[in-house]
Amino acid sequence: MGKDIFLVNLSVEKGCHNTLPMDLFKDFRNPELVKKLLKAIEREAPGRKVKIMEVCGGHTHAIMKYGLNKLLEPLGIEFLHGPGCPVCVMPKERIDQAIAIANQPDVILTTYGDMMRVPGSKSSLIKERAKGRDIRMVYSPLESLKIAEENPDKKVVFFAIGFETTTPMTAGLMELATQRGIKNLMVHVNHVLVIPAMEAVMHESEIEAFIGPGHVSAIIGGNAYKPFVEKYRVPVVISGFEPTDILESVLRILRQLKENRAEVEIQYSRAVTWEGNRKAQQLMEKYFEERETFRWRGLGDIPRSGLKLKDEYSEWDAEVYFYDILPKEPIDDHKLCICGEILKGKAKPTDCPIFGTACTPKNPVGACMVSSEGACAAYYKYAQLSLV
Repeated sequence: MGKDIFLVNLSVEKGCHNTLPMDLFKDFRNPELVKKLLKAIEREAPGRKVKIMEVCGGHTHAIMKYGLNKLLEPLGIEFLHGPGCPVCVMPKERIDQAIAIANQPDVILTTYGDMMRVPGSKSSLIKERAKGRDIRMVYSPLESLKIAEENPDKKVVFFAIGFETTTPMTAGLMELATQRGIKNLMVHVNHVLVIPAMEAVMHESEIEAFIGPGHVSAIIGGNAYKPFVEKYRVPVVISGFEPTDILESVLRILRQLKENRAEVEIQYSRAVTWEGNRKAQQLMEKYFEERETFRWRGLGDIPRSGLKLKDEYSEWDAEVYFYDILPKEPIDDHKLCICGEILKGKAKPTDCPIFGTACTPKNPVGACMVSSEGACAAYYKYAQLSLV
């Protein structure tokens, strides 16, 4: 990426836009730079509580890992943890569908590691694998292609999840499968879209601004958020994942609020452009189209918030092939689990009555504890709270 890996705006006075070359690892966690940004935030803080939602679970983990919530709490900044964890928002009935497919004869089911332990209504994929089902964890969708080529007598089903970040990889899998004419490979599509989810939580919580997801935005681009910002009049600052990234994003948000502005800004300029990744967008557009609605765990049905394979690729669509055996009845979460309220920004993991006791990473009751991006997992790992 060259010597200018990142140029971060470290202006501590309004109107100063000097940039400094940064080291990708050392400077993004430099205590002196953190202190400068904290002082700038203190000067811009309005003297009241400001509720900022970080959409992405990666941001939640960074905030908790580096204690940014504790640093900013005295300045009135409250982080709300949004629905940007793809594992956390997957409803139980979709997990049950994966289990139903894996239980069919001559099927190999593949998926990402985070999905293995997510509880469905009665079981999980990892429990089904322990029973002898051929369920395999993959790091890339293309591993599913290789498995299909090596097992021509089996039906290989890739259980695809993720926001726009991972959707192009599934589209790439489809590109190769169609080009090579591999007919024993199918995809169960569970890809979801970030902006409809942001719209859904706007009706649930008192959100004043968003820290926009960095990885998703690298695909869809900053321009994608402009209609949302114009509609709801809330700032969106697309952020990187290091401490200085997040603090600078908070600073930019406070300046927008102080000046009564609502704009999209790209703090994560080393990875995100206004146009996004056009090649990835074109590949997604080739194979996928929006569903009329998609049910999110904890959020319910959100219109035009999920993707499916286009009709012309139905022979690769596991939902079409296995339609008759797939459970479709909506299933609610455990009564004591408040993951849905957490995803809406209406509760914190510590508000949950079973957090850290009945629900732990080793024995997760809800999806927010299972995923490596889940808010409950972040609190459990980094908060070091006394549960006595």
